Amino acid sequence: MILDHLENMHKYLKIHPAMMAVLEFLETVDLDGFTAGRREISGDKIFALATTGQGKGLADAKLKSHKKYIDIEYAVSGIDNIGWKPLSRCCCPEGEYDSESDVTFFSDAPDTWFGLVPQTFAVFFPEDAHAPLAVNGLLHKIVIKMQI
Repeated sequence: MILDHLENMHKYLKIHPAMMAVLEFLETVDLDGFTAGRREISGDKIFALATTGQGKGLADAKLKSHKKYIDIEYAVSGIDNIGWKPLSRCCCPEGEYDSESDVTFFSDAPDTWFGLVPQTFAVFFPEDAHAPLAVNGLLHKIVIKMQI
């Protein structure tokens, strides 16, 4: 997992060939105007999903992991509370891996929580279980999916 400010994203360009496209998208798109839906950056290989609304709260946030995509979560406004735990320490899956949705949910408790504040991003790799949207208030965030 990586947690940093958008102004530092250039430091991570070598972790994946698509990072430059992600950075260019975040620097050029009207983030305030992108409040819902999906925008393709490079077809199904890189795309962005916008969410605006009420969070789930700590009690309803579930750890999840992905096999096909890396998640880059960016806070536009509001603070998203996100739980994190290494996937290797998750022992309580809730059902099987859903290959169509690329997700496995877990009932494990996160090892740690952090606040994703505006203009910061978090990168979650397949080995990172994460529980986003644990905020009780309003949130506007963008999740960029990068195919592995």
